[in-house]
Amino acid sequence: MNGTTCFSYLDIPMAAPLSITELMPGAYNVMEYTAVAAGEQVLILTENSVDPVVVQALAAAAAYRNAEVHVLAVPPFSAGGWDSERPSPMLSAIHAEADVVLSCTWWGEVHSDRLFFDEVAKRKARFLSLHQTATASALATGARFPLELYFALEAKATAQLAAASEIRVTTAAGTDVTFRDFATSGHHAPLMAGMWRPFPYGGVNFYPNRTDGLLVIEESTVTGTPAEPTTIELTNNVVTAIEGATAATELRHYSPRGYYLRHALIGLNPKVRSSGGTQFEREKHAGAFYLGLDALTEEGKPDRSGPGHAHCDCQFDKPTITIDGTPFIEDGRLRLLEDPEIRELAASFGPADVLLDSNPRMVLPARYTRY
Repeated sequence: MNGTTCFSYLDIPMAAPLSITELMPGAYNVMEYTAVAAGEQVLILTENSVDPVVVQALAAAAAYRNAEVHVLAVPPFSAGGWDSERPSPMLSAIHAEADVVLSCTWWGEVHSDRLFFDEVAKRKARFLSLHQTATASALATGARFPLELYFALEAKATAQLAAASEIRVTTAAGTDVTFRDFATSGHHAPLMAGMWRPFPYGGVNFYPNRTDGLLVIEESTVTGTPAEPTTIELTNNVVTAIEGATAATELRHYSPRGYYLRHALIGLNPKVRSSGGTQFEREKHAGAFYLGLDALTEEGKPDRSGPGHAHCDCQFDKPTITIDGTPFIEDGRLRLLEDPEIRELAASFGPADVLLDSNPRMVLPARYTRY
C-alpha cells in the first residue's frame, strides 16, 4: 500500500476546530450542487470515524439555508458488501423521507444493496456522496472549485464523449485499452430527485459495452499499489486473464466469479488533489482516469442493474487519452483546461491561470470560489 492509500477514515487525521472556516466555501458548493432549499429535510449520513468538523461544516451550511438538518452516524460499511448485515434497514426508512442525502461513508453506495444506485433512483432524495472525501482537505481543495466553471468543463467533456465512437487509454506503465459502444451518465446541473452524484464534483462517467486491451495496475481498491507487475486482460468488456503474484491472487479471491468492466471516469477538476488524497478523491483530478471492475453474475454475465459486491476501482494518475484519435489528455494534462471559452469563464472568478492550474499542491484562494 502506498502513502496515499488509506483503509478507512480511521487513517486520516482530524482537523482543528477552527479550521471549519476554511471548509465553508466547499460546504457552500455542496449546498449549491444539491440545491438545498428552506424547509427541506436534509440527512447527513456519516460513519463514526468521520471528522466532526466536516460534519459540522455541512450541517451549518444546510442550516444557514433554513433546511431541517438530521445527522445519522452508522458503523463503517465494508468493501464489496462482505458484511451483508449493513446498513441497518432503518437507513432505508430515513432515506425515503429525505429531500437531500449527504453521504459521508467510506464505501457506501457501490458496495451496499440498500444504498445502491437503483435504490437511490426509487427515492425522491437528491443523493450526494462524499465517499472517501468527507475530509477537511477535500472540502478545502477540490470542493472550492467554482460550480459554474466545473459544469462548463463537464458539459464540454460529455459532448465530446457522446459524439465519439472510440476512447483509447495508454500509460507509461504499459496500459493500453480501448473502449467502444459506450454511453455517458449525462450532464446534470444541479442534482434532481432520485439522482446520485459524487463530491467533490470531478469527472465524466461512461459505461462501455466493448472494452479490449491490457491494464497494468498502478493502484486498485483491492491491491493498493502492487509490489510486483500485475496485469489484467479485457476482451469484449470481460476480464479474461489476471497475471502477477500476490496482487493477482488478491484480485481473484475478491471476485471468484470473475470480473467485467462496469464503468470508467475521466477526471476534470484541477483543484482536486492528486497527491496525498484518497483514491476516490484523486480519481477526480483533471487529467486522471479510473475504471471500475465488478463481479460477474453466477451465470458468468455482466449486470449493471445491481451491486456486484466485488467492485474494484483502478486508478491511473497520468494517462494519455485519445477520443477518436484526437488527444484529450496527454500524460495527465487535460487539454480542456486550455479551451478559450473555459478560460474566459474562469477569468470571471479570478485569474484564469490560477483557477485552471492543475498543480495538486496549489490551493485555490476562497475568494475565487464564486462571483
